[in-house]
Amino acid sequence: MRNDLSLQQTIDLIAAIGARRTVLVQGHMGTGKSSILKALAKRFPNHAPCYFDCTTKDLGDITLPRIAAADGTDGAYVAYATNEELGVHLGKPIILMIDELGKSNPAVKLALLRLMLERAIGSYTLHPDSIIFATTNLGAEGVGDLLLAHARNRLTVVSMRKSTPDEWFDWGVDAGIHPTVLGWVHDTPSLFADFRDIQNPEENPHIFHPASPRAAFVTGRSLEAASDILHSVQAGTESQCVDEPTLLAALAGTIGTAGAADVMAFGKLSGDLPRIVDIIRDPLTARVPKKPAAICLVVSKALQSMSDEFIDPWMQYMTRLPSEAQAMFAASARRDKYSKRGIVFTNAAFGKWCFENNYLFQ
Repeated sequence: MRNDLSLQQTIDLIAAIGARRTVLVQGHMGTGKSSILKALAKRFPNHAPCYFDCTTKDLGDITLPRIAAADGTDGAYVAYATNEELGVHLGKPIILMIDELGKSNPAVKLALLRLMLERAIGSYTLHPDSIIFATTNLGAEGVGDLLLAHARNRLTVVSMRKSTPDEWFDWGVDAGIHPTVLGWVHDTPSLFADFRDIQNPEENPHIFHPASPRAAFVTGRSLEAASDILHSVQAGTESQCVDEPTLLAALAGTIGTAGAADVMAFGKLSGDLPRIVDIIRDPLTARVPKKPAAICLVVSKALQSMSDEFIDPWMQYMTRLPSEAQAMFAASARRDKYSKRGIVFTNAAFGKWCFENNYLFQ
């Protein structure tokens, strides 16, 4: 049995104990480990966020000797200046993210042990409110992450799971992820499967699997990259246009061949979607797609486009959609972190809908 934590649980744990104990976060590649620093910086605005990338460092990048004159004597001694990325010189509370610890040079691992355990390095001691955490990939991924027992024993090691499709979808709505990508994620929950649960890698051609190396595959990070590609192509000027084979190649190099074909298929459904302006003008006659995937895209687009002007016509239009699509909209709109939740929840029509459809959430 695995005791994997969600991204939010991992952030909460580091916030709670990170000033006393260094948490080492093990997780799948591309699942948001690097976003932990941003979330903690937002939670602790008086701390200085510091990022230390172990993969680019050697022992000499941790501390550098300098000759200092001894006061009142003719002699001298060697002092050590620390790398500014460690933040120990700031004299204030910091949040230090030690990234890719497992891939670092063995000498770098040793040099960081005292800092992670005792909050001190050289002649510097961190402010007592400082928070330290480290990240690394899962050893089972086979990408070179290794930590010896004596080093591991100094840390609190936790595993962070992938986001669920619903968690990533909810995040993507507020993050501006392209509706085509959101629709595909909602329609394909296997995109967030754990390779450790899949014996035959051919059962899931989209994700990374160490038993079947793929040049490109789906992660939360590569999905966001695919979204950027679609946004750029869609908004491009005449001089920035690309043809369909070029777009397919770009997506294949980002999320894999199987994923690219699926996203392109979803993209072709956009011609069946109503425009937001059409829904606002006449919600009772605006086009309603027939394919479930296209209906999912409509809901995704509505969540992102929500406004005071749009909510009333949308509620009229939404009643023309299948009950599953209506429930999908309501479930996402009810989420505390949905940035436009207030617009939806203060709408009388939505309140009436919730009362009449309460059975959907029993």
